[in-house]
Amino acid sequence: MAVYTDVSFEELESFLTGYEIGAPLTFKGIAEGVENSNYYLQTTKAAFILTLYEKRVNVADLPFFLGLLEHLAANGIACPLPVRSLTGAQSSRLGGRPAALFTFLNGLSLRRPDAAHCAAAGSALADLHEASKGFGLSRKNALSHDGWGELVEACLPRADEVELGLADLIRSAHAEITAVWPKDLPSGVIHADLFPDNVLFMNAEVSGLIDFYFACNDAYAYDLAVMLNAWCFEPDVAFNVTKSKSLIAAYCRRRELSKAERDALPVLAAGSALRFLLTRLYDWLNHDPQALVRPKDPREYARRLRFHRKVRSVGEYGL
Repeated sequence: MAVYTDVSFEELESFLTGYEIGAPLTFKGIAEGVENSNYYLQTTKAAFILTLYEKRVNVADLPFFLGLLEHLAANGIACPLPVRSLTGAQSSRLGGRPAALFTFLNGLSLRRPDAAHCAAAGSALADLHEASKGFGLSRKNALSHDGWGELVEACLPRADEVELGLADLIRSAHAEITAVWPKDLPSGVIHADLFPDNVLFMNAEVSGLIDFYFACNDAYAYDLAVMLNAWCFEPDVAFNVTKSKSLIAAYCRRRELSKAERDALPVLAAGSALRFLLTRLYDWLNHDPQALVRPKDPREYARRLRFHRKVRSVGEYGL
């Protein structure tokens, strides 16, 4: 279970005196998630999510994350809305951690999305990009191409313990991708982590987008490349061009890609694969055996990276 900080009922009652959301009826930990402690809270008025921010979340970033959710919700995006306290604060403290309350969204995430689900998610991403315009705060993408070097150096010495040849793949891909990384693409606030488990569905339609804790300012097309990796590969890591075509076409119906963005997709997709390979590999190599959450297998993204490095035109993505 991804609950790192336990909250007693007495602590919860004291915390809720700062909010006007009713009396607690049900309170239980949520297994999903790897960064924070999350609880489901049902009160006499409504259902909520209570999040306690653990060490990996920079408290200084909370105004960006929480303000972005308020901005997006005000512009028609179905996302968790921070519940402000009686004093108007977006966050508070609980269990020695920064904490925030959010409205609860109905829906389920999908383990095996089909092409229609990919299209719905692509539309939702484009809507998010359009709705984020005008948001007054910004946050640098610390996991973009200019932030990979430290992870590369940390992972290379032991990379071949995970898969023979992985160190050479990382070294060569990092040099190749960063040398041709595109500049001056249309940019703004992106989600940067819109995997299937962060998109909720009801009746085959998107009912909500969640987990904005990697959101940042970067190229919109990079966000689309993240989704190509997350949504368009099968369990055997074969690329599904039908899903890719559906996702990109649906995105473009809401926000058209420029020629520069289209041409950049192969390197952006390779870069996205390298980013998740590096972060997963780092967590795999530095896993605490006492931790509650098992790290994800980095080899899945090594295979994605190898695929993208062989792509010679955007037509291979269905464009």
